[in-house]
Amino acid sequence: MTAHNVTRSLSFVTLGAGVLLASAAAPAMANDSPSTPLWSFANVSLNYLDWSSGTEARTADNAAKSDFMFVEIEGGVGYSWGEFYGFFDFENPTNDQFDEASNGRDNFRTAGKITSHIYLGDSPLSLYAHVYDFRDYGFNGREQDQILGLGYRTTFANGLWFKPFIGAARVQSDGYTGMNGYMAGWVAGYDFSAFDQNFSVTNWHEQTFGRDSEYLSQNYVNGTAGSVGTNGALSLWWHPVDLITTGIQYRYSENKLGTPDAYQNAMIYSVKLNLL
Repeated sequence: MTAHNVTRSLSFVTLGAGVLLASAAAPAMANDSPSTPLWSFANVSLNYLDWSSGTEARTADNAAKSDFMFVEIEGGVGYSWGEFYGFFDFENPTNDQFDEASNGRDNFRTAGKITSHIYLGDSPLSLYAHVYDFRDYGFNGREQDQILGLGYRTTFANGLWFKPFIGAARVQSDGYTGMNGYMAGWVAGYDFSAFDQNFSVTNWHEQTFGRDSEYLSQNYVNGTAGSVGTNGALSLWWHPVDLITTGIQYRYSENKLGTPDAYQNAMIYSVKLNLL
């Protein structure tokens, strides 16, 4: 990993984490002040992603997948007028940009995402935006997805919260830059107690459709992907104490992650240190 790329990645992380943490830690003013957070959280986690054997076989010649460790910085903050969420991942953080032993499967990589809901008055509707950025430094690969559209927020009587969205998609990548169809999806969660312990279930899901044919041919390995792509994870979290959260995640995708026309799934094992 070159010093330039390390500095660039750390600067991105520092900026994103600094914005979230500074917002969350803003001094309390009047309760109705727009600068006063209504909620906030931040954590750093150690994670291990274990691809299924079937996924490794299906992707062997098409953006081959290999198990990896990643460190994640994550946070979110909500105000009376809107809310923000973000994360930044260091994948294979101890490896070189190009990992010779794995022939590039275990390269050092980074991935980051920022999402926002800007509320439209007192309605449950919001102006929704998100940016996702992925870099594989060993292969000089990059992709940034930019989504702009509408969101919706609701919490049911049983405590389940659900935030769907839909928007137009634009992509910047080493193979194609331009408009790239649409994305619809959601994040959802539910907190519950069992055996005198606190748990939660969360799900994020993204469905891309109407993607550009040039993008589908240029950004996938050994084939052209279908115009519809699926991406998401279903997670179970255990909160034994305020400082620690641990959990397992079922990660799934199809026609995404560089592999055309193949279902991909993995388990992610996580331990989080809660900072806020």
